[in-house]
Amino acid sequence: MKMSFLELAQKRYSVRKYKDVPVEEEKLLQVIEAARLAPSAVNFQPLQLIVLQNGEIKKKVAATYGAEWLQRAPIIIVVCGDHSKSWRRADGKDFCDIDGAIAIDHLTLAAAELGLGTCWVCAFNALDCSKALGLPSQLEPIALLPLGYPADEEANIPRNKKRKKLEEFVQWDGYQG
Repeated sequence: MKMSFLELAQKRYSVRKYKDVPVEEEKLLQVIEAARLAPSAVNFQPLQLIVLQNGEIKKKVAATYGAEWLQRAPIIIVVCGDHSKSWRRADGKDFCDIDGAIAIDHLTLAAAELGLGTCWVCAFNALDCSKALGLPSQLEPIALLPLGYPADEEANIPRNKKRKKLEEFVQWDGYQG
């Protein structure tokens, strides 16, 4: 039975323990396709995904965050934004990170639909990550996204998914304070 979008959004959580099982190429490509199809400001598409599955480079990138669990994820996707190609609003605001966030959201939800887990990692050393990957100066790593099959449920008990009440979150017909 197919999940509704709200059911999928409720199902998704940050996975920090993965099975030592490779992700099938077909599923990996579906997740990447979901990110590729994400909208971007003025359709400038300023993103690059760097998919790390093996080797020393994956270890170096994982070390920029330092948590051991990240190194054990079968795949790490580095979502990068190219600031030389992103759209800027008239006041100068750069939408590169917003475009990245939309693509990451598509990616995490597509992964959850396929039974895969992810965790949005932003607390990494972006400069060290850039150096490890040999990125040009205009390309910035926005987030690291581990991808794989979640390990035992107990280790991955979803963290507090408590959300604000609707009346705390939404203002109708203008800001009420």
